[in-house]
Amino acid sequence: MDLDLVLEQLSRDWDARASDLEQNIHDALFELIPYSDEIPYPAQGNTLKRWQILSRVAGINLSLAKIFESHLDALAILNETGHAFETAKHELWAVWAAEGASPPLTLQDGHVSGVKNWCSAADWVNHAVMTYRDAKQNSQLLMVHLAESGIQQQFNDWHAVGMQHTHTAQLQFDHVPIELIGEPNLYLTRAGFWHGAAGVAACWFGAAQRLAQYLHEATVHKPHAYKYMYLGEMTSHMFATQALFYQTAQLIDAEPEKTHELQIRALRANVENTVLKVLELTGKALGAAPYCNHANFAQLAADLPVFIRQSHAAFDLERIGELALQEHGIWIL
Repeated sequence: MDLDLVLEQLSRDWDARASDLEQNIHDALFELIPYSDEIPYPAQGNTLKRWQILSRVAGINLSLAKIFESHLDALAILNETGHAFETAKHELWAVWAAEGASPPLTLQDGHVSGVKNWCSAADWVNHAVMTYRDAKQNSQLLMVHLAESGIQQQFNDWHAVGMQHTHTAQLQFDHVPIELIGEPNLYLTRAGFWHGAAGVAACWFGAAQRLAQYLHEATVHKPHAYKYMYLGEMTSHMFATQALFYQTAQLIDAEPEKTHELQIRALRANVENTVLKVLELTGKALGAAPYCNHANFAQLAADLPVFIRQSHAAFDLERIGELALQEHGIWIL
């Protein structure tokens, strides 16, 4: 079975699979992992296909998409830094880059100690790529094997309602062996950081696309002038955002060594606006019924507002403005 068929079957059978949603996510995740090598790395000529796959996974379940996107991002980092392992495509990887834990990670003689927050799929992951800040605040990438001794998981601090099924934990490391990846500050300065950030936005868009589909189906089943109006407004937003994904993918593939930070920040801001509009309009058009009577709609509608908060709102818009001042003719048709 190829990846397209797996995704089609997951989407079709999702509600009828396991009654335990976390078990369902786990099983689907490990059905997808063996197909990791069929998914193009970003900036290698077929970035759009990568985003289309992430979008399809997100339309099934956003917790599944978040974990799978992190896995694919880790593989891309390993490939970019020359640390690719053949076994990596058959195990679950993650990127854990949240900062601000106490006590922070410290590194001594090739071993890490301290706390790392917001480690999604912590009890499912085999290997993780983590960020660590040294005494000079340089960000260094570390690779850790989760089967090592000296790692404790704490799930009590994850109180999320949306995105509650990501198995997110706080991890305590006590003299755990690690391997350094790349040079200091590589994680944020490499072009792949921004290319990966666009992949996250593809997940947001995929969930919005699935919610929009519910309105489309409801309008076919029971037409109404107001449904047509809401569907038309939503379609206008979705078309514009879809076109921006195509354009940005072409830019990245044409100039893979560049970050395209301005375009990708603008893409993410546009996707956020579209997602919020889809959430608003589907609710107005369909009322409370799908939130109460359809498990997948309700889960997507609860998860999506949390997931899009990986956008940094005003901070991103400020940076977009700064970058726009450095460009000339960016709005000329």
